[in-house]
Order: sequence, then C-alpha cells, then structure tokens
Amino acid sequence: MCCRLKLFYSNVFIFTFIVFFFGIPLIGRASGPVKFTILYDNYVFQEGTQADWGFSCLIEGTEQSILFDTGTRENILLHNIEELGVDLREVDIIVISHDHGDHTGGLSAVLEINPHVSVFMPVSFSEKYRKKVDEDKTKIIAVSDPTEICQDVYITGEMGDLIKEQSLVLDTNQGLIVVAGCSHQGVVNILKRAEEIKNKQIYLIFGGFHLMQHTDVQIAEIITHFREMDVKKCGATHCTGDRQIGLFKKAYGDDYVPMGTGRILLI
Repeated sequence: MCCRLKLFYSNVFIFTFIVFFFGIPLIGRASGPVKFTILYDNYVFQEGTQADWGFSCLIEGTEQSILFDTGTRENILLHNIEELGVDLREVDIIVISHDHGDHTGGLSAVLEINPHVSVFMPVSFSEKYRKKVDEDKTKIIAVSDPTEICQDVYITGEMGDLIKEQSLVLDTNQGLIVVAGCSHQGVVNILKRAEEIKNKQIYLIFGGFHLMQHTDVQIAEIITHFREMDVKKCGATHCTGDRQIGLFKKAYGDDYVPMGTGRILLI
C-alpha cells in the first residue's frame, strides 16, 4: 500500500511539473461545439427574420469567429442580425465566396460596424470590388490555393472557370463540415477538394448548390456521388432550386438538415 501511494504521488508530481512548466494538458485540448447561424437565405426558418435571394452564415466556436458571405441587401442582413442578437463587432474574419451581389451586398454595412477584420477573397476579384473595402482599416487577403485561415478551418482556394469561387471546410470532431456559397464550380468538386485538404469523412455540407436548371436524373447522379463519398448529412438551400431541394430531402430523410434564416446548428 505504501509503495502504491508513493507511485501515485510521484505520478502527480510529474504531471504537475509538465503542465506548470510546459503548459501541456496531457488529456488533450477541450473543445466546445461549433455554432452556425444562417443570417441570410432564400427561406425563413425562424419567425421574425426575413428571407431574400442571397446567403450569409456566421460561424462561432472556432479559434476565430467567421462571417461567410454577406447576402444581398444591407437592410435585410442588419434586420436579421438584430433579430438574432448577433454582434458583428465580435467577428474576426470575413470570407467572401465569390464576386456576386447576393454574397457581397452586405459587406459595406458589416465593415461600417466592424472595420478591423481580415477579409479573405478569391485572388481573381476585380479591382472595382476591392475598392469597396476600406483598406486603411481592413486587411484584405487574396486567396488562390487551399489555405488554413485559423485552427481547423480551411478555404478551398479558388475553383471554377468562368466564375471563380471558394468554399469553407471545417475539421470537427464529427468530421468535415463544408459551407458553400453557390457551388458554381460544382458541389461534387467542392467535396473532392475538401477531401484533398483533409482526408476525413464529410459529416455535413450545406449552402447553395446552384442546381436550378438540373433535371431529376442529374440530381440523382449528384446524390449518388454524395453517397459514394459517404457524406453523412446535407442542407441544400439558396440557389439550389425548390424542386431540387425536395429531392435532397427525400434522399437524405432524417439526415437532411433544413436551412433558412435564423437556423442555428451546433456541431
């Protein structure tokens, strides 16, 4: 018994010594859930918020808080932000998926509230768009290749031909979460890029899939790719198309994640 106590206290001493001098928690880094709040979307999820053509999502619980896209109309974005109790002054990073008004329209209003942020945009963005951002206060970062913007959060890098676009990939305890703006480069291509960045299962992809002109057969093919890639959950919204969204809902059943303004996901 005496020997066991000596061994116990010896181990406690060693553990305390390492933690005190090196700051290394031997049991691993504790991490809470990542929170996703849909601020702008074509559909209403929470009563009191307003829908409009466009997309914006706030991500919290990561090393730095991230605003992904800013919707179309400033007044609707600001209304939803107030309705949801969001404080834009707490945002550290803004990621703009591509240079279309339904994803950039609210940026000026956001920067008026919080100019001291880093804005990640595709490197191909026009000079006209760059001038919309107050470079004296805001740090602009042009992205061409996959980039880690904070711990466990990646930008896919610029993808596509005619329309250049980037998406977000988050490495979570559940698997990869992919956030897409409009998926002009093809939603399956985004998933493939995500797997190239981190070789892990894709737990969830949500956002605009840009499939309004796709037939039922084409949607079925995309869903087959999702299944082959073992995508656990999906949430199609914004520019996906009402009929096409219905097909994803039917295919995924309980694993379909409804979207819309005011929707909050904790993962």
